[in-house]
Amino acid sequence: MDDATVPPTAGTHGTRTAGTHAPAPAAPAAAPGPHAALLARHRAVTPAWLATYYREPIEVTHGEGRHVWDAEGRRYLDFFGGILTTMTAHALPEVTKAVAEQAGRILHTSTLYLSTPMVELCERIADLSGIPDAKVFLTTSGTEANDAALLLATAYRRSNQVVALRNSYHGRSFTTVGITGNTAWSPTSLSPLQTLYVHGGVRTRGPFAHLDDAAFTAACVADLEDLLGQAEGTVAALIAEPVQGVGGFTSGPDGLLAAFKEVLDRHGILWISDEVQTGWGRTGDHFWGWQAHAAAGPPDILTFAKGVGNGLSMGGVVARAEVMDCLGANSISTFGGSPVTTAGALANLRYLLENDLQGNARTTGALILDRLRAAAPGLPVIREVRGRGLMIGVELVERDGGPSARAAAAALEHARERGLLVGKGGRHGNALRIAPPLSLTAAEAEEGAGLLVQALREADREVGGKEQTP
Repeated sequence: MDDATVPPTAGTHGTRTAGTHAPAPAAPAAAPGPHAALLARHRAVTPAWLATYYREPIEVTHGEGRHVWDAEGRRYLDFFGGILTTMTAHALPEVTKAVAEQAGRILHTSTLYLSTPMVELCERIADLSGIPDAKVFLTTSGTEANDAALLLATAYRRSNQVVALRNSYHGRSFTTVGITGNTAWSPTSLSPLQTLYVHGGVRTRGPFAHLDDAAFTAACVADLEDLLGQAEGTVAALIAEPVQGVGGFTSGPDGLLAAFKEVLDRHGILWISDEVQTGWGRTGDHFWGWQAHAAAGPPDILTFAKGVGNGLSMGGVVARAEVMDCLGANSISTFGGSPVTTAGALANLRYLLENDLQGNARTTGALILDRLRAAAPGLPVIREVRGRGLMIGVELVERDGGPSARAAAAALEHARERGLLVGKGGRHGNALRIAPPLSLTAAEAEEGAGLLVQALREADREVGGKEQTP
């Protein structure tokens, strides 16, 4: 019954008027769930600028294969791998066994002592790098690797001038922020470096977007030539991601960096290839991103991190011996080349190579790209589906064509609700980033692509689209 039909009720103080109620006892407040309780503690002790995903952030407590579980028991298909870091699989037995065995022997020594796992890993990476007479220095992150590469290049060339690409991201340290061309990730204009920015990182936006690939490359090369003509004195290096990661998985045409290298070589300028996200076969077609630009040969310096450790804190720099050995002062690394991380990375790299995960990235990535591109014409929110291998970007826009960060945020939420984790990026935060572990199965690729299409349909409705047919 509604209130108007409630009959009078007798009580100790007479009758109650129809439509009125005695106050109900207050229900006890529900205790916050594990995620809400942890979020409150997180916010109390960590910086306000430490970003988290989702309106209600989650804690990922364990994983297996391509799946993870949160603290409240929900299972997710992982299409982001902790920012492209879980390269092979969660809880890969070969890696966990190698880590446990090494931890049972010794956890730490530092580079002041010889280490068999460190030397074996450096030998393997030097051989795989494609750089002649290569030497390797191990670090604990991609930021630190890029920082070390800049130290080598500026010391070798005796210059603090660096060329970087617009829309780039190279790390969060003071030095790497100074060469980051994506202002959304550059919190200060102060820098020890003088940085010059060149076109070429984004193919489908900007003043050269209307050109075909050959003309686009020529225009970017002319821009580089003009930039170097205006630089005073010596330029140390050009640093570039073959595919821009935080920038939203954008890139120039194949061969662009090779065309740049021809210019650099004439000036004696070093080329640093930032392979923190593109390395280890993720792009499917190539083991390193620079190999899409191989006409001019390998880079002078290559940096790596993320996937090689499969979650262990691992990064590094590869350079030809002449460049690597140029430093005149003492230097060591306390944690770079740790016995535990190098043992785990060796096992991870061995598994990757023995199981042709690069080839798997090519085939399963093509499946996801095909599924997303087939759905795109019916979803005005999608401006572009791009990428190669298991490094796929989906750029989202408003109805007027402007970047839509709200659509990306909505798609991220709807994907999570359906049991799929993806990332986002781009200068305006409007690109989804899809980068599963490279052992992804065809069935999981189909499942994840289907869930993502559903999430994109929801995001499209939220920016003004009509109901879409399933």
